Amino acid sequence: MPGPVTVFSAKKIITMDSAVEEATHVAVRDGIILEVGTLDDCAAWGPYTLNDQFAGSILIPGLIESHAHLLDGLLWAKAAYVGAIDRRDPSGKLCKGVNNIPALIGRLKEIEARMPDATTPLVGWGVDPSLNDPIVPITRHDLDEVSKTRPIFLLHASCHIAYVNSPTLALANYAAIKAPGVLRDASGAPTGELQEVAAMMAAIKAVAADMIGGSTDATQFFNFARVAQARGTTTIVDGGGSTYFEPAFLKAALAATAAPDFPARIHAHNNGITVPTADDMIKFAAMLEGKGNDKLAFGGLKILVDGSNQGFTGRLRPPGYLGSGANGLWNRAPDELKELVPALHKAGLQVVAHCNADQAAEAFIDAVAIAQDQKPRFDHRHFMVHGQLLDESLLRRMTALGIHATLFSNHMYYWGDFHRSHTFGAFRAAAMNPAATALRLGMVVAAHSDTPVSPVDPLLTMWCAANRISASGRVLGAKERVSAYDALKMMTFNAAFLLHRDHEIGSIRVGKRADFAVLGHDPLAVDPTAIKDIPVRATILGGRVFPVAD
Repeated sequence: MPGPVTVFSAKKIITMDSAVEEATHVAVRDGIILEVGTLDDCAAWGPYTLNDQFAGSILIPGLIESHAHLLDGLLWAKAAYVGAIDRRDPSGKLCKGVNNIPALIGRLKEIEARMPDATTPLVGWGVDPSLNDPIVPITRHDLDEVSKTRPIFLLHASCHIAYVNSPTLALANYAAIKAPGVLRDASGAPTGELQEVAAMMAAIKAVAADMIGGSTDATQFFNFARVAQARGTTTIVDGGGSTYFEPAFLKAALAATAAPDFPARIHAHNNGITVPTADDMIKFAAMLEGKGNDKLAFGGLKILVDGSNQGFTGRLRPPGYLGSGANGLWNRAPDELKELVPALHKAGLQVVAHCNADQAAEAFIDAVAIAQDQKPRFDHRHFMVHGQLLDESLLRRMTALGIHATLFSNHMYYWGDFHRSHTFGAFRAAAMNPAATALRLGMVVAAHSDTPVSPVDPLLTMWCAANRISASGRVLGAKERVSAYDALKMMTFNAAFLLHRDHEIGSIRVGKRADFAVLGHDPLAVDPTAIKDIPVRATILGGRVFPVAD
């Protein structure tokens, strides 16, 4: 028996569907869109309840965060935020950033003084020397000023680097660890900076084991969803590092997301980050097929190719990093990719590849070309995450192979000035995240925050793609700016397409899920520079209203 009909009214409904682009009313039944148009159009379906609480607002499709990490929710639950960027926690409280080492040490000392157990590790997150003034490395000596006995572990904003103190180095026995990425001083002693997974793993296991996916705390799932929902997100991607294939973790995820008050959908990529082999990746993905619920779905398999550009571990083609000419680190080297990607492709999986810099992007494209040569597949929707240094030649190859992308447009604002002065130089900084070129070539392009790297905020991400303004106010690559409409499509329909979910989310159309964001102003009518400041009044998920606190 069909349920009751609710009709939502709005000042304007922007559907992102070319058949009916605008409306004033949308009818919802059993979580599905029943009709879109005028009140009379909706009334044709029979008795209804009119909800006019948003009659003065703008309804748009629920915003989609196409690349993020559940780790964000875990960090809010288990660690202290000590980064340079101001952020709001899951309760809405503003956490002010600290942007120099003395301020960081002071903040850590305050946290350490409140910790009752002298042996408990102090775990913090969000630090990034590239956002500090002055820009200087964080070392074990700095952290030893906080404590020479308590282990300290700080996760870089990129999640590709960690900083630890001397007790952590001793506890994890770094004297015996020779992994690439363990930085050392002139005497050969570790500086306390650990670059990439191989270098960080011993410290994580010793003092921050929750970060490798073992926690089953329900709070992490709610935190992840609440921070996103507060900025209009109705679907958020968990980008591949979580251990849903472990029964206890899956049980916890299903229980949390099944709660009626869980405020967003999670689309989880299967784990190709901490799972080492193709056989295991394929096995675990098969185990999870069909195991989700209404608010938890699985799809795609995420692999990690290179590292972080602002952390100097992204893999660049010549001339390398500005000034030094140095290069970064591989997490999956080209020869490995040429075996791994074809195996996943042959198994019918969608491959989602983290490629921050252009050499990494080229390696992934080469691997997909081999896979397509061995077993042609139509509409596989493999896509690249970040793709910050893609140029037209790489984009044309991607288009020919059916590879799409979600770009890290937020970098233009948060790290644009740093990239111009320290990592890439003026030309490459202006050419980063080339959304306009990619769209012109026919690629399906979305954009993302990569939270916890930057705050999850689709309206800010739209603003970054449309304006390409750095924190100092410099416009970087004006020709790569996109229209407000294209920016909104990147955060709605295009993102849904990448997830193989464009049939159910991403636009307001009869038969799709009733997932909407309620905004205070029309993002297609305001000046593009004002998009990031548009207030989010609520989200509607499957027809249920989730308010946003003022």
